[in-house]
Amino acid sequence: MPTADAVPARPDPLFEVRDLTVRYGGVVANDSVDLTISRGEVVGLIGPNGAGKTSLVDAVTGFTPSEGEVLLDGRRLDSLSPHRRRRAGLARTWQAGELFADLTVADNIAVATQRRGWRGLLADVLGRSARVGTDPTLEMLGLADDTGRLPDQLSLGRQRLVGVARALAGDSSVVLLDEPAAGLDTDESEAFGEVVRTMAATGRAVLLIDHDMNLVLNVCDRVYVLDFGRVIACGPPDEIRSDAAVVAAYLGEEPAA
Repeated sequence: MPTADAVPARPDPLFEVRDLTVRYGGVVANDSVDLTISRGEVVGLIGPNGAGKTSLVDAVTGFTPSEGEVLLDGRRLDSLSPHRRRRAGLARTWQAGELFADLTVADNIAVATQRRGWRGLLADVLGRSARVGTDPTLEMLGLADDTGRLPDQLSLGRQRLVGVARALAGDSSVVLLDEPAAGLDTDESEAFGEVVRTMAATGRAVLLIDHDMNLVLNVCDRVYVLDFGRVIACGPPDEIRSDAAVVAAYLGEEPAA
């Protein structure tokens, strides 16, 4: 079985999770998880429902108390609040409900980088959201023509891209994508995979969590597998695809001796 220790990560990881543990009362959602992502790398995180994938994202972004260390470019973030981790360059998407239905695409993205206090007021006065359309991120995601539209005027696939654009806003260097392809058809999922690779090509570190195995195994450089909160395998997609313990975790079968 490919283990996290047996498969070397790229040198000098941009993002590191060390010995991360999350407890909800007596339930251990994440048990001493180690994970690394380097610049320009797409790393997958898969596992059955309840394996602890979203708990991990909630913990490293500061929305759930945890033990262990979270580092971005060598700087520890685990003592910081969620908005300070976001400002440090760590961003995420949400599984659902992340877009404001009454705001345009441009305003939805502007919200992600809105500063508090007088700086935020000044940004509003100067029409910050009106300038969002010039952001090269929107060109990269193919959203440049949608900035004045409301979310319900877009297809589900394009709404997902708006959520990604919000995560990329503000020069995020690490992006955690939590089931971004949920509800997408095959063509939309394939197109989204190309977007993910483009994001990594800009030098960002990308964590992709999804149940679409074709998407994960086709776009990721390495894949971690969680089961009952623990990493049971880590390796290149081809190894993960045929790993007996991974098959058992998804299908409920005992691995062959």
